[in-house]
Amino acid sequence: MTASRSDPRGRSPFQDKMTETDPKTHAEANRLRKDIVLGEATDEARLVRFVAGPDGTVTPDVARKLPGRGIWVGADRESIATAAKKGLFSRAAKTKLTVPADLADQVEALLVRRLLEGLGLARKAGSIISGYEKVVAALGTGKVAWLIEASDAAADGRRKILSAARKAPTPPRLLGAFNSDELSLALGGENVIHTALLAGRGAERWTLDVERLSGFRPLLPPEWSANGREDG
Repeated sequence: MTASRSDPRGRSPFQDKMTETDPKTHAEANRLRKDIVLGEATDEARLVRFVAGPDGTVTPDVARKLPGRGIWVGADRESIATAAKKGLFSRAAKTKLTVPADLADQVEALLVRRLLEGLGLARKAGSIISGYEKVVAALGTGKVAWLIEASDAAADGRRKILSAARKAPTPPRLLGAFNSDELSLALGGENVIHTALLAGRGAERWTLDVERLSGFRPLLPPEWSANGREDG
């Protein structure tokens, strides 16, 4: 049985206290596809699209742009493993397909790249704020959708900025899935630790990909839960 797709994984007590809104636009909320594992129509935002490559290999299409008939599977490792084990990819394509052993890892890597590239685009659009003091100031406006902390951030600085986030008029959601090197490369800076993504349509679309990533890796490092309880 696949894991529930209504709640992202890797959540902490800190996030459970935060206000969340439905990130889907009207159009996105009404796109349904048949999940080959569940055998029922499911919100496209909770699925990963696959296509058959020219060589008959199952290929992930997280951007949903590759040509060919789409094969849709829940955005989590267990669903992909089930689809592979039961031959559901081949059944859906009505032809024999080869399923790579690392297919779930491929999906995770593509989602990570997509999310980091999304942050880079958000920076160019003026929707990203980085640096401790600037992020704290932004949190005070209540306009931050996501507080993105480097997974290798120092615990003391993280505790302080999480405290500021809790006091925000609209507390943001927290993500700690990327390290400082990944964030620095994506945002064109050096030693990027604290980042805020401002609310808006871009943040809503980005959130959908974060939700999909939660089926493949924790959104927060395990040790952060303890820090969250200490700060609560």
